[in-house]
Amino acid sequence: MWHWSKLSSVKWLDAWEERFYGNPNSVINEIKGGKSIRVEVYSESKEEAERIQEQFGGSIRLVKEQNWAALSDVTRPPLKIRDALLITGSREGGAVRELQKEHPKRHVIRMPAEMAFGTGDHATTSTCLRLLVDVSRERKGSGWQMLDLGCGTAVLAIAARMLGAEKCEAHDFDPQAVRVSEQNLVLNKVDGIKVFEQDVLKWQPPKQWEVVVANLFSSILQQAFTTIEKAMKDDGDFIVSGILFEQWESTRQAAEAVGLQFSKVIRKGKWVSARGSK
Repeated sequence: MWHWSKLSSVKWLDAWEERFYGNPNSVINEIKGGKSIRVEVYSESKEEAERIQEQFGGSIRLVKEQNWAALSDVTRPPLKIRDALLITGSREGGAVRELQKEHPKRHVIRMPAEMAFGTGDHATTSTCLRLLVDVSRERKGSGWQMLDLGCGTAVLAIAARMLGAEKCEAHDFDPQAVRVSEQNLVLNKVDGIKVFEQDVLKWQPPKQWEVVVANLFSSILQQAFTTIEKAMKDDGDFIVSGILFEQWESTRQAAEAVGLQFSKVIRKGKWVSARGSK
C-alpha cells in the first residue's frame, strides 16, 4: 500500500473535503495550532499515488499492508436519490445486480471511490442529482440534452442519460477527472456522453443545451456565469452547486448580472445548491 500526504492551509479545508469526499481511503487532519491541515490518501499502487502527487504535489511513501486492510474495509449504504436513482460504491457485479433486483424502479449507478474523487454523496453533488431528477421529469419526452461543467466523476452526466437525456457533454479542467469519468462510463455501460478536458473560463460554447449543470467552487462559478448563460437555450434550466453559504449572496448577484434567475435555493450544512433559468 502507498500513502500520499500534503500539508495545506486550513483555508483550503473545504476544497480538500469536496475533492476527496466519499473516498474511504482519504483522511484530513487539522494540525495543532489550527492554521494548517494534513491531507492523506492511501492507494493500492505506486502509480495511483504518483498520479495524485503529480496533480497536487505532496509526498508518497510505502506503508505496511495491514494498515490498508483497516482503511479499505469501509462499506457505505447506497445513496438514494428521490425514487429514481441508487448510487453504490460497490465494485462487485453480483452486488450491483442484487441492488437492481431489490430496486427495479431505480437506475443503479456504480461509482466506486477513486483515489482522487468521491462517489457522489457529497452534499453538493447529491443535491444536484435531486434537482436533476426534478428537471428530467419536467422534460420527459422533450428530447433534452445536458452539459456538465466540472464533471469530476461524470456521475451527473451518467445520471442524466439514465433519466432520459438524449446526449450529454461532460467537461473538467482536471485531466485525472477526465480519465476517471471515462472509466465510469465504461463501468456503467452508458453511451451518448462525450468527456472533454476543458477550462470553463476559456471555453466558448459552440451550441446551446436544454440543461446545464455546474458543480464548481463559487469563485470559479461567478466567473463562469457568462459562459453558462451562452450555453443555455432560452427555455433552458441550469443547476449550480459548490457554493459556501457565506458566498451565496455574491454568487446570486453575479448570476443575475448576466440575466440568470434562481427559482429554487437549497442549503445543506455549509453548502448551497440552486436551480434557475434565463
